[in-house]
Amino acid sequence: MSAEEKVLEAMVKAGQPLGTTKIVELTGLDKKEVEKAMKLLKESGQIVSPKRCVWEPAK
Repeated sequence: MSAEEKVLEAMVKAGQPLGTTKIVELTGLDKKEVEKAMKLLKESGQIVSPKRCVWEPAK
């Protein structure tokens, strides 16, 4: 499973918007790896930010 898939899965399971730190805790990935995965997910439109510094899957 790729880092992007792990990040997206953690967001879906949480059921609420998450910050980077919480995603690192839930996935066990390195912070830099999470940030890189989130950048790719943002660019592809798979995640959105309902408010500053938190992210959730796009609907």
